[in-house]
Amino acid sequence: MKLFHPSFWLICLFVVGGIAFKLTRPNDCDFILQNDSIFVLTGDFRRIPFAMKQIEKYPDADLYIIGAGVESQYRNTNRATIESESKSTYQNAVAIRNIAEKSGLDRIVLITTEDHIRRAKHLVQSELPSATIVACPVALSNMPPSRRLERWFIEYVKYIATMIGIKESPSFLY
Repeated sequence: MKLFHPSFWLICLFVVGGIAFKLTRPNDCDFILQNDSIFVLTGDFRRIPFAMKQIEKYPDADLYIIGAGVESQYRNTNRATIESESKSTYQNAVAIRNIAEKSGLDRIVLITTEDHIRRAKHLVQSELPSATIVACPVALSNMPPSRRLERWFIEYVKYIATMIGIKESPSFLY
């Protein structure tokens, strides 16, 4: 006699994995060095201001803003190098790899939101396997719980897809 249908176990595994995905995320920035290179991914309004606060703490660090949609207020800052061609997290990772290889970087700090940090770090690490990637997540503050849950769910699905080798997300998940 079957105890439960296999689809029941798949759903349970998916739910438990999602809970683990959320609960085991990095909460704080790992150790940042004075002369680190800080890469912030665009896509959420919290990320760049958070990165600007970090760069104030580390005046010798280099700041790179990676991704499409960089607000014009950051284009004229002398503290940031801006890459605005990449339009997905995978394209961000390729852009970071190109900058890191050109500049001879073997350690980078990666800033993105807490729901996105694990997948972004995995993609960057896959492009720069010998580099040290320091995670620096930005909290999803001032967001309704339903929207936060939706974002975590979408990032969890994207993370699973990334783990099985799909680097570019389908456009309906943006």
